[in-house]
Amino acid sequence: MEKIRVLLADDHTLFREGVRMLLEAQGDFDVVGEAATAEEAIEQAVRASPDVVALDISMPGDGLEATRRLRRELPALKVLILTMHGSDDYFFQALEAGASGYLVKDSAPADLVAALKEVAAGRVFLHASMAARLVRAFLQVTGRGEEAPRLARLTEREKEVLALIAEGHTSEEIAERLHRSVHTIHSHRAHIVEKLGLHSRAELMRYAVLLGLRR
Repeated sequence: MEKIRVLLADDHTLFREGVRMLLEAQGDFDVVGEAATAEEAIEQAVRASPDVVALDISMPGDGLEATRRLRRELPALKVLILTMHGSDDYFFQALEAGASGYLVKDSAPADLVAALKEVAAGRVFLHASMAARLVRAFLQVTGRGEEAPRLARLTEREKEVLALIAEGHTSEEIAERLHRSVHTIHSHRAHIVEKLGLHSRAELMRYAVLLGLRR
């Protein structure tokens, strides 16, 4: 059985060494590289071709942007977020950026091992506490799952924009794909927020992420 190739991206050397020791003791993993910044993580991923990058969302250089770039430049690569942040904002931003898993650093070592295996297998891993938040947010944002009537209010173009948001694309990327100006895409986003009864860009992002996960 082939080992799971893992790249560790965290700016704390002791943390990386601890995780490396844990994974190497399992026998199922091969730590193929380490990075202390977001840019190093991207460079190492291109060079080492890992199956999974275990990445700190707060590392120097913007871990969220690194996640987006990794998923864009290496589509087969999976990203597992390892972080001290348990807030909803970071959680949903990580999912929107394309992460396949989210684990807080005070989790048990067994959770990390399980998360890496799940993500490497192409599945999504969420700690139990995060899964509960996802369900609560889904019920709040989608009106207990009855989102079809609200989606029917959108024009075909607005639905197209919403679908691209759910896939993790930025306004600039959506504008380029649809051959429209960024200003036009921002207008579409504003109309979507209004028609869906949302109250902010953050709620729109959550709605799009949750809709994408449900599908």
